[in-house]
Amino acid sequence: MINKVDIDHFLKLSENLPIIDVRSPGEFAHACFPAAFNLPLLNNEERAIVGTTFKHEGNQTAVIKGYELVGHKFADYIKHALKIAPNKKVNVYCWRGGLRSNIMAFVLHTAGFEVNLLQGGYKKYRHWVLETFEQPKQIKIIGGKTGSGKTYVLYELEKIGQQTIDLEGLANHKGSAFGSLGQAPQPSVEMFENNLAMQWCKVNQNETLWLENESRMIGKVRIPPKIFDAMRLANTYDIEASLEERINHIAKDYGIFDIQLLDDCTKKLEKKMGNLRMQQALDLLYANDLKAWIFMLLEYYDKSYLFSKEQRNPETIIAVPAAQKNYQEIAKLLLELQNK
Repeated sequence: MINKVDIDHFLKLSENLPIIDVRSPGEFAHACFPAAFNLPLLNNEERAIVGTTFKHEGNQTAVIKGYELVGHKFADYIKHALKIAPNKKVNVYCWRGGLRSNIMAFVLHTAGFEVNLLQGGYKKYRHWVLETFEQPKQIKIIGGKTGSGKTYVLYELEKIGQQTIDLEGLANHKGSAFGSLGQAPQPSVEMFENNLAMQWCKVNQNETLWLENESRMIGKVRIPPKIFDAMRLANTYDIEASLEERINHIAKDYGIFDIQLLDDCTKKLEKKMGNLRMQQALDLLYANDLKAWIFMLLEYYDKSYLFSKEQRNPETIIAVPAAQKNYQEIAKLLLELQNK
């Protein structure tokens, strides 16, 4: 059976059924429906051949060429699909819900699969992603200078049942010159948006959503403009940890990395710190004076944070006295302050 379904029905079905993306490996690697499996009807080279044929010889010749390229692989498609969906129920999409997904749906249908085919394909899904970011949420921001433990407080809020989205976790980046250390490669901007939309749509708009304070860019990915603008207008709970606590926090998180990696990241700050200050920082690093190295870097990061803070409406900034408090205590304090 082949069921042609709209995006809302497809999303609902995808909560329990595997998803097969039949686009080329190149398309899939750039961005896809989260958790999808790639079972390409055409590989990258074959897709290029069909595209060139269509351009120079028209649609009918391109379709025939496509069948010439894939016809002998039908059995392999079925074998791979059985590994993905042994119960023979699966969701399928291509770029526009056209020939590629229809061919795959037909092949799997003949093998006894029940196939849910996304009308409009991945393109329709992308429209849904961007429309999802239009949904307003009751955002509250966790702010604070570098090393104040914002991410850990976010985790504690999640543990006690608060709605949170870890933007840095989705971006595979901690949002500084050192943010890529220990992280997997960053997704494309498009894939970041796809993953974010899947969480954004599940947030109850009648309850608080906690986000960590971020710049517009997290490494190489960009926060969607609609969400970033809302973040800038939201109340910010500014965690005020002591300088010593912040230095110790950073030393614990980054002191585990190879000195050459820390050297490379420090050099990224040369234009902003100046050559002399950067070299002084590197000298401290190689002298194994980690805390002095961190102190010097914080001179730059603190100035940057204060400048960003000044761009906000001061009436939306709530001080959170956090000295000598652990992350769990700070999370509970945030909840107390938001209810005042």
